[in-house]
Amino acid sequence: MAADDPEISVRPEAFRLEELMRLLDEGRLRVPRFPRPFVWRSQQILELFDSIERGYPIGSLLFWETEEVFDTFDTIGDLPLPTPPPWGRPVSYVLDGHQRLAALYGTLRRPAPALRSPKQDDFMWSPYRVLGEAKGMLRYQLWKSANPPSNYLPLRAILRARDFLAFSRQLFNAPPEGMDAEELIREAEVAAQRIRSYQVSVVRLVGGDLSNAVEVFTRINTAGQAMRPSDMLSALTYRAGKPSLAEHLDTVTEQVAATGFGEFSSDVVFRALLAIAGEDRSHGTRWEALATHVQGELRDFVEATQEALIRAVIFLRDVVGVPLAGLIPYNDQLMLLITFFHHRPDPDSRQLKELTRWFWVTSWSGYFAGAGATQINRAISDMRRLARGGGAITPKGVQARPFPDRFDLRSARVRAFIIWDLQEFSNRLTRDGLKLNGVDMLARGVSSAYRSIVMKRSRYATLSPANRIIITAEPRELVKDILLNLPDGLRDSVPASHGIPRKAMDRLAAGDDEGFIEVRRDFLAQRERAFMARFGLAAMPGEGETDIDTE
Repeated sequence: MAADDPEISVRPEAFRLEELMRLLDEGRLRVPRFPRPFVWRSQQILELFDSIERGYPIGSLLFWETEEVFDTFDTIGDLPLPTPPPWGRPVSYVLDGHQRLAALYGTLRRPAPALRSPKQDDFMWSPYRVLGEAKGMLRYQLWKSANPPSNYLPLRAILRARDFLAFSRQLFNAPPEGMDAEELIREAEVAAQRIRSYQVSVVRLVGGDLSNAVEVFTRINTAGQAMRPSDMLSALTYRAGKPSLAEHLDTVTEQVAATGFGEFSSDVVFRALLAIAGEDRSHGTRWEALATHVQGELRDFVEATQEALIRAVIFLRDVVGVPLAGLIPYNDQLMLLITFFHHRPDPDSRQLKELTRWFWVTSWSGYFAGAGATQINRAISDMRRLARGGGAITPKGVQARPFPDRFDLRSARVRAFIIWDLQEFSNRLTRDGLKLNGVDMLARGVSSAYRSIVMKRSRYATLSPANRIIITAEPRELVKDILLNLPDGLRDSVPASHGIPRKAMDRLAAGDDEGFIEVRRDFLAQRERAFMARFGLAAMPGEGETDIDTE
């Protein structure tokens, strides 16, 4: 920092959970509006408390104590916070740790529920420590209806002596059958004491201004990773009374998700915004200089990114045939398409054809697997060049990865297969011969939509994508039985509509499950290779190990 920068000091501290909760109760600890809102899932809350009871570290929290005034969230963990103390008294702002603090406060300070419902926003904040029977991670569970078993210790009672006593009394009077009440109460006391005495590491920054605090933040590893670039720029461009960059990005992604295309990472939009702002790199950037550059034009950059994103989604959905955001093989592909459509909102047929070819080739070949900054910067330049009327951008000298050996959605190659499969067999039929809307089923969950046909999970072949189809089935009903018991007039048309050739069905009917998968795998691979040839791409022969290259 320069000599004339405001002085900032760093003070390491440790707080018990009760002390942290009291800081929030009294309004002396606030969450500013420039970080992201609460996004944790219920399972993460359960895992947090399991780590605390075991004494595992949960990462340091980072607070900034200052007399500056910032807009703050009125709630944390779905609970209202008191009015901040009179300004002029130092207040600490949470720079890192909002998700963990919200999980702790929303659970430990939760009042006794008057009503319970199966909605996640209700039950996720009322986890229980299961006494006497659970092992490992199952010690912490949710209960989605009223009247949990008497050996379920509500975490909201941990820091409330009266509530803990009432729980113990009820457990003593009505223990679960076959369990010893005194033993369960001792277990509850030990678990509660471990949570009450747990100390959280806090790094408190004192003084300085926001840019100083963010600079220190980037150099302190508080939770296993550096501050995310989008959060960094969100903090540095923050202005009181106006939406933060993080809120802008979340709004953009929510609006696109609401169209039915589904959710995707707002980091994709942030990286596209950087490219549109003329900053290609999201690592090693002089963030304060970039914040000064975009501050006055932030709204314009966000609007331009949103417009380009909508065009990119229309292209993916209507031209390429990607029905859902979750099937895009690589986030880099979406970011690059947003960049292109910003510079060329109305591409001609040649450009659309080249973009389509580029999408398929990079998806099948794994081109963006582990892509570094140099490769991405070159790809951004290629997109800008194509937008200006330049030539081909599709990588040369690459091959498609072989047909995947297992159905794993973390693989870009498997996602590309699904996109192709949806187009190649677009007229799927139900067991009754009616049209089946596969995209609607996928929107409710890809893994649950693609059902396994052969269920012998001990056999490696059953993991193959060739052992999956999209079809409706009753609970516990086997897809294999559905296919083998089709009405006479549908025995050929229904399997064919799902890409199952007659020869494969003959193997299935003969009880040759592995033969069925092998025949269908060869059939699908041949059809897929023919589709690839349209884009000048050859596939590696045979079947290959499924690469896990996306989250």
